[in-house]
Amino acid sequence: MSETDPKSVQDLTNVVQTLLQQMQDKFQTMSDQIIGRIDEMSTRIDDLEKNIADLMTQAGVEEIEAPPEKPKEGQGS
Repeated sequence: MSETDPKSVQDLTNVVQTLLQQMQDKFQTMSDQIIGRIDEMSTRIDDLEKNIADLMTQAGVEEIEAPPEKPKEGQGS
């Protein structure tokens, strides 16, 4: 190469910057969507827990703590 064409270097730089910006925008959009879905799922889980508690109250069942786990055979003391 006898000389470097500054216009072609600048064009390439602009193309790369544009592509990187597009990728960043897409990742940000996807990230926002994922966070929104997680928030929505959290709300649904909270509602489900409340509904289950209401049903248990209506049925006259008290919340029972899970019994302690028994050690599996061959484990523990």
